[in-house]
Amino acid sequence: MRAALYCRVSTADQNPANQELELRKACESQHWDVQAVYTDVISGAKPKRPALDRLMEAVANDEVDVICAWDVSRLGRSLQHLISLLSDIHSKGVDLYLHQQGIDTTTPSGKMMFQMCGVFAEFERSMVQERVKAGLERARAKGKRLGRPPVPPIQIEKIRKLRAEGMTLTAIAKKTGVSVGKVHQAV
Repeated sequence: MRAALYCRVSTADQNPANQELELRKACESQHWDVQAVYTDVISGAKPKRPALDRLMEAVANDEVDVICAWDVSRLGRSLQHLISLLSDIHSKGVDLYLHQQGIDTTTPSGKMMFQMCGVFAEFERSMVQERVKAGLERARAKGKRLGRPPVPPIQIEKIRKLRAEGMTLTAIAKKTGVSVGKVHQAV
């Protein structure tokens, strides 16, 4: 299997060499061929990490069979980012090896743990959606108008007058500062 190692430390005074050494040993014991090592020196809370981005490009280009990381926290500290990353990895059929957690999706028990993570991630997304819906309903119940404000009647009259003069919908939109769709609705 083609393995890619991902190592990350938060600050320049930390050294990712220990992570790489342990991951190389793990790959050797599994007879995985280490193709590349991707190392970031950046906080895990940052959504854009150059080495991780390059690793995900390699995943997208089918250059990797298994991603090896020291710990799940090396991949990400934000649950949403981690869920997105795991989903991308899984959708490409790439396995994941997390040294500290003992998760190895090349094994049946590792696949089960990965799938359970997916179930919890889906549950979390559903809970967020429910909270958003509840918030919108609460706002509506309080009389709050949601969405874009309506086009004022005086603006509608101006739009209709311009259209009657033969102006195009796009020209009317530019002149009145209203979207083409709203202009179309008004005429």
